[in-house]
Amino acid sequence: MKTAFALAFVLLAWPAAAAEAQPGPSIYEAPPPPAPDNPIDQQVRERLSTLGIPPTLCSDAVFIRRVSLDLLGKLPTAAEARAFITDPDTANKRRRLIDRWLQREEFADYWAMKWGDLLRIKAEFPVNLWPNAAQAYHRWVRAALARNQPYDQFARELLTASGSNFRVGPVNFYRALPNRTPEGIAAGAALIFMGTRTDAWPESQLAGLAACFSQVGYKPTREWKEEIVFWDPLKDIPEATNGLAVLPPPPRSNAPPRTAVFPDGTRAPLSAERDPREVFADWLTAPGNPWFARNIANRVWAWLLGRGLIHEPDDLRPDNPPSNPALLAYLEKELVASHYDLKHLFRIILNSQTYQSSSLPRGDVALAEANQGCYVLRRLEAEVLIDAINQITGTSDLYTSAIPEPFTYIPSDQPAVALADGSITSPFLALFGRSARATGMENERINKMLPPQWLHLLNSSHIQRKLEQGPGLRALGAPPRQPRVIATNLYLAILSRFPSPDELKVLENYIRSARLKSEPRREHLVDIAWALINSPEFIYRH
Repeated sequence: MKTAFALAFVLLAWPAAAAEAQPGPSIYEAPPPPAPDNPIDQQVRERLSTLGIPPTLCSDAVFIRRVSLDLLGKLPTAAEARAFITDPDTANKRRRLIDRWLQREEFADYWAMKWGDLLRIKAEFPVNLWPNAAQAYHRWVRAALARNQPYDQFARELLTASGSNFRVGPVNFYRALPNRTPEGIAAGAALIFMGTRTDAWPESQLAGLAACFSQVGYKPTREWKEEIVFWDPLKDIPEATNGLAVLPPPPRSNAPPRTAVFPDGTRAPLSAERDPREVFADWLTAPGNPWFARNIANRVWAWLLGRGLIHEPDDLRPDNPPSNPALLAYLEKELVASHYDLKHLFRIILNSQTYQSSSLPRGDVALAEANQGCYVLRRLEAEVLIDAINQITGTSDLYTSAIPEPFTYIPSDQPAVALADGSITSPFLALFGRSARATGMENERINKMLPPQWLHLLNSSHIQRKLEQGPGLRALGAPPRQPRVIATNLYLAILSRFPSPDELKVLENYIRSARLKSEPRREHLVDIAWALINSPEFIYRH
């Protein structure tokens, strides 16, 4: 083990100097990009030129790792990385990779995890959906993502759903909110679909929106923990009058329609013949809505590039303007024109030079990150990190729930990103900051590297057992492979790139010296792998 730590000092210097990779001109960066023809890049270049920040593209090796993590929540395999890096079609291979990766099954798994954080898909405290309801909710979200359901339809189904929480997945939107009052539901809908926090809203503004949720009803059934969410037209609707919500007298057959007042000042009559939630959904998903398309365009940008054009991505308000208003307006327009096709939005962002920029900024780092001048470094999510380690070592982890019933059984080979229920966890996921899914806010998941996490990766029996006993490393170093081949296989499997000549020399010498000392082949493979998975290059998106 001491040997692994000593080797780490040689290998963990990242980002490295401009070392040469095999093949390719640079490990982390590509030649200067051509003049942009993507509207995203045109908007960004104008800003960067005024700030004196030159554009720099990432290398092919960095790109395949980045886009695999950002779209699929997993590392590319060694074979995938090798094939992509050595593909001579430099003009089209990145575009073709994006198109292929968007169609993979893992896309739905990973993005259902992302949406699960926002929608608070969790069986136990503090959400208390119950396991089979959480599973039903997750299945619905994943299926919607897998078929690329238009985002306006996705939102409408969540907002207008009625039925059993066990059988109609989207009704759990109304059960997962921390406050089931009309005001609490309005605050939850505003956070998720408008990207705005209602804490600072005037009371009258929140009351005007809450009118749309005043007739949401809940009732139990004879089945334990089952609950029906429904529209209850017998419930009173507060009337918005002069900016104040006033409770009306009991409804009469000839009672006048009540009125909802939306945050932009639009007034909408509510009648006994129509579910008020549908009225809100109509207003929200209309093409001219000032929040709906802007919110999701900004969220997708933040999810893919590490920082929203409006920061934080769920804090849209008049006094928090976007860093690049023209770019955000372009993304909104593209989304609406594509009929809310989120994969279209993914494509135009992922194919831009801005997304493909280097994570090694020129000049001021904070200025470059705030103005899309570099890709923002951030630690892999807890689920993605353990799945990556398991992929390399050929191992798995045990995920359990406090409630022993069929809905909480997790197959031994299921990846962490595919876990439906936020209550099902492991010591690793807890240590590395898996979202508690308590608030639905983006900042609830903190992807920062903390000392206990470093110690776990460096010095835990959990990671040691995976490296020493897993079949993955054995396959990478199976005889009669030469030291150069073994080193190359390890780098492609763990870092998704070829080693530089200097790194290759260090590793070849180390493997040869280990053999001269008659040390087991397995031990030097473990030492190298352990050093590499403790490198920032492995732990961070870059």
